Amino acid sequence: MPPDESLVVVTGATGYVGGRLVPQLLARGHTVRCVARRPEELSDRLWKDEVEIIQADLSRSDEVEFALKGATAAYYLLHSMSSSDDFAEVESAMAEQFALTAESEGLRQIIYLGGLGHDGDDKSDHLSSRHRVGRLLASGKTPVTELRAAVIIGSGSASFEMLRSLVEVLPVMVVPKWVSQTLCQPVGITDVLDDLVHVLERSEFYGKTIDIGGPDVVTYQDMMHAYARVAGLRRRRIVPVPVLTPRLSSHWVNLVSPLPIQLARPLIDSLTSDVVVTDEGGGCARGGVNQSLEESIGYAMSSVQGQELPTRWSNDRRTSDEFGAAAPDRSDPSWAGGRIFVDKRQLFAVCDGESVMRVVRSLGGNTGWLAFNWLWSVRGFVDKLLGGVGLRRGRRHPTELRVGDPLDFFEVVEVRPDLLRLRAEMKVPGHAWLEWRVSQSQTGCLVEQKAVFVPRGLWGRCYWLALVPAHAVIFKRMLKALVREAER
Repeated sequence: MPPDESLVVVTGATGYVGGRLVPQLLARGHTVRCVARRPEELSDRLWKDEVEIIQADLSRSDEVEFALKGATAAYYLLHSMSSSDDFAEVESAMAEQFALTAESEGLRQIIYLGGLGHDGDDKSDHLSSRHRVGRLLASGKTPVTELRAAVIIGSGSASFEMLRSLVEVLPVMVVPKWVSQTLCQPVGITDVLDDLVHVLERSEFYGKTIDIGGPDVVTYQDMMHAYARVAGLRRRRIVPVPVLTPRLSSHWVNLVSPLPIQLARPLIDSLTSDVVVTDEGGGCARGGVNQSLEESIGYAMSSVQGQELPTRWSNDRRTSDEFGAAAPDRSDPSWAGGRIFVDKRQLFAVCDGESVMRVVRSLGGNTGWLAFNWLWSVRGFVDKLLGGVGLRRGRRHPTELRVGDPLDFFEVVEVRPDLLRLRAEMKVPGHAWLEWRVSQSQTGCLVEQKAVFVPRGLWGRCYWLALVPAHAVIFKRMLKALVREAER
């Protein structure tokens, strides 16, 4: 059946995978209905006006019927890991009800994303529940296509955010022994989405269970080392010990990671079991080869909370359209997306915005930075000692700027009538930007000045925190001088 004649239901559309799957389905011409217990959580999605959004609690039979009415296929992307201690019972009851209703409504296919591992293995409660859900969905007459994945790599993925926090914050780690022993086959989020879309309405996948994974079979310790390599961090010292249980480990993770402990605990439990691809599909429902672990990590790190990082992965034009799903999304939870520091200041100027931006565009070079020029000179000298560009480059033109221009130890990355954005090219343990934006009003304009820093590792965090007192003085004085000059 052609895509434009079908109605596809996506449950779990407010979640990590579901929220990224919807635009993929829309791009391929499918009509999509999103089911959410709290539809207001979809209000910030760019695609919200292109789909039907309904409110339903899928633990209630009448609301499941309402959600599936008139649909031809449904994605089952629900889990209850962080909702209660008895999440397994909740998940089983919901899956059983969903299967019964799908059969009565005449759905042609249910697509379910479960967890890798096999039914005879000694699995965690989380993985056991994932497999039980798959069996219950398949207990009805509606054909089920079950894709099984282990750790999904992408910004916003709970497993990846836990990995990111541990490696970024801890140069030395004492870890439970399974970290260096248990095997895993991680897969990038873009490959997961491609497989989920590929199997839709293809009868050859009806009733099939397909393992999906990347080409690398690694331990969690190997994943930590891979992250450190891609992030440009020193190799982490990892000391396995036999005394840390998964429960104790979850408390330890809670200290250094923003991940909620209710979510971290079942995830850590699942990492104690080997989860590798064993079927004949090669880890890809599409029949190709998925991204490597380091590629997936690189795409996930190409952006941190909207800040595009200058990495070799972000500059790979062959995949620029693909790593969007691996990057942060505005709907991701507050604990996702990596650490970022911001010094933001605003001041009202009694003049027009063009006068302000004229002064902003003249900064650097012979003009200097309007406040504490001697400190900027010292910073430039230190940068040269460290092998950086220093202040020797100056600027191409005294008043005009264009994208790509050098500006002392910055590079112009965006210039508009109301905005100038510079990316720091001095030696810093992370990535830094400095920007100014003006908002015009009848009596003047509001000038916003913002310094943004994405730290690299523990040293990056210490670097920013050590400079907070200096930034408070320098950036405040600079903004005041800028507005005063514009008004004059």
